[in-house]
Amino acid sequence: MLRLTLILVSSLFVLSACTPPSGTSVGAQDRRGNFKITARESNRIQFRVLDSINVIRQNANVGPVELNAQLNAAAATHARDMSVQNRPWHFGSDGSSPLDRVRRVGYTGALVGENISETYESDLDTLAAWMQQPDTRRTIVDPNARDLGFAWFQEPNGKIWWTLVMGNPGRSAPVVTPNPPANQGPSARG
Repeated sequence: MLRLTLILVSSLFVLSACTPPSGTSVGAQDRRGNFKITARESNRIQFRVLDSINVIRQNANVGPVELNAQLNAAAATHARDMSVQNRPWHFGSDGSSPLDRVRRVGYTGALVGENISETYESDLDTLAAWMQQPDTRRTIVDPNARDLGFAWFQEPNGKIWWTLVMGNPGRSAPVVTPNPPANQGPSARG
């Protein structure tokens, strides 16, 4: 237990180093102070999350993950679909599961896990929140994961639907089931 606590604390410390210095922003904020994804930031978010996750995984003594275009597509589809449904959950409006979605985009490896979030916060804030929950943290540091898909959909009101999908290209059967979302204040994270 002590080792897990030390890994978590060191990972959060490293993750906090990924945030910009005080007075700067990784994206614009709307008039309510919500994170607004700009066109400039849109091109950087996946790589910033990938780098942050790989630092976390390195601190947990597990191998790195790589961005996977198919998993990115599955994540993007689900982020938009959660917005349409107006609820953070792991099943699509057509009844699809995370496994169904990764198969639809042609990913032949195993689904390791899926994390979701409904929030007004940035990508790094969302990642930090996922690291605070045992089930979503487990998906991020799962040693079976080799591939990463990460996407979002931002509504005009500023609400962002985040989806992270982890996979293993060397396996063909699901490794784990998705994590249930957890409500935390005005946003739900899973």
